[in-house]
Amino acid sequence: VPGYGDSPLAEMVATAQGRAAFLDHVLQELGMRRPVLVSPSMSGRFALPFLLARGDQLAGFVPVAPVGTKDYTAEQYQQVQTPTLIMYGDRDTSLGPQALQSLRHLPGHRVAVVPGAGHACYLDKPEDFHRALLGFLRQLK
Repeated sequence: VPGYGDSPLAEMVATAQGRAAFLDHVLQELGMRRPVLVSPSMSGRFALPFLLARGDQLAGFVPVAPVGTKDYTAEQYQQVQTPTLIMYGDRDTSLGPQALQSLRHLPGHRVAVVPGAGHACYLDKPEDFHRALLGFLRQLK
């Protein structure tokens, strides 16, 4: 992702609209049709603007304690019709519950709290994480 890790920052991703466009471009280049977007932590800066602008292109959305949730209003979240599984570890006492406060406004969402896991619940408890993720994927159309 531009600007994270060892990747240089790109001017295109300086705005939420640019980050949504960047993610749209990546999905198009990969030939993805109605993917399920799994968005842990910092990737929320890309996934959330994409969800709000182009959520109809997704079969599902799985935010995993993403950042940036406070940047949007309850009304904006309520407009999203994408099936959503909100995930976080029960030991993530800051970002997980904070994200839930905003994301709970997404209609038809489900919540999966991974017991004994911290912020990176997919690393701390991968079997529990994948069990919840696969259960969500199975119920999608």
